[in-house]
Amino acid sequence: MKFQKLEVWQLSYQLSCSIYLETKELRDWGFKDQITRSGLSVPSNIAEGIERQGIKEQVHFLYIAKASLAELMTQAMIGKDIGYFESDFVDELLKKSERVSAMLAGLIKSIKARN
Repeated sequence: MKFQKLEVWQLSYQLSCSIYLETKELRDWGFKDQITRSGLSVPSNIAEGIERQGIKEQVHFLYIAKASLAELMTQAMIGKDIGYFESDFVDELLKKSERVSAMLAGLIKSIKARN
């Protein structure tokens, strides 16, 4: 399973785990479901994309991961503004998310260059 060796997958995996832990006691089930699903989508789509055979498919799933990451970032900012999350948690999450986003952009560019 080569996706597990990718730093971008490892970091997004850690982000997803941190969201689950941070929302463990949250009783707003709709919000909790949405943010955990978007967080879970990022490493899942990276893994699926990397394991696909064709370049077009790989890039497609990596773009989905990038879009899910933007969704996650938005939800985290909302969570902070409505008092669900501490500023420090969200600031760190956004910092790591920006890094993942940049890494995804680089990976997409690299895969496209093989074509």
